Amino acid sequence: MQSLLSHPSLMDCRRLFLRNYEVWINIGVHDFEKKGEQRVLINVDLYIPLALSTPKDDELDEVVDYDFMRRTISLRVKQGHIHLQETLCDDVLALMLAHPRVKAARVSTQKPDVYPDCDAVGCEVFGLAADVTPVQDLSR
Repeated sequence: MQSLLSHPSLMDCRRLFLRNYEVWINIGVHDFEKKGEQRVLINVDLYIPLALSTPKDDELDEVVDYDFMRRTISLRVKQGHIHLQETLCDDVLALMLAHPRVKAARVSTQKPDVYPDCDAVGCEVFGLAADVTPVQDLSR
């Protein structure tokens, strides 16, 4: 995934990322896909304003924890069958943008085992948060 940090509205951000997070999920519209899990790789880029992600005391609560991405995705995929990758992508994007420090996010999903003649099939979405509010006072 290419970074969007050169976009004017994101130049004040730090990019956090999760690469090729592998989940096994019941996903697909075909009958054979509804009978078992498939491997899906999920990639996430989070754009966090530097003012909300620059640690002063080298403490975890001063930044967005990477566990947030993994834990949130894990909880979503445990909710049951999903027909479309587009739905999964949209759901994960909405969950990432719900974090109060996230200004923007990009999410992609890919199913690497669908066709023998290509690496993967997938989709990608990008979104901006409606409002980014500080969760703590970073002026200390």
